[in-house]
Amino acid sequence: MPVKVRLTRVGNRNNPIWRVVVADDRSPRDGRFIEIIGHYNPLTEPPTVKIDVEKARRWLEKGAQPTEAAARLLRKAGVEVGQPRKPATGETLPTPEEIEVEEPAEEE
Repeated sequence: MPVKVRLTRVGNRNNPIWRVVVADDRSPRDGRFIEIIGHYNPLTEPPTVKIDVEKARRWLEKGAQPTEAAARLLRKAGVEVGQPRKPATGETLPTPEEIEVEEPAEEE
């Protein structure tokens, strides 16, 4: 079951408030979620970001992948979010045979 950290919209029309949730990536944007780990209100000045850092770190350690928007909010809250390397257009990742491995030096 692939798990994502993403935003779910709550609030009224013209009053968006977003929850930061952990959810199965097959469920709809505003559908079922596993756990709420924070919220984001873009209408306050400055925008409010409240995230439970311990819960976020625990889910990221378990392998949950944040969306781009969720990753930005997690970084603002002080959570380290790694970025997977994406190949540029037309570039391919090296195969295991193409990677050079240094041999350890012999000790005397």
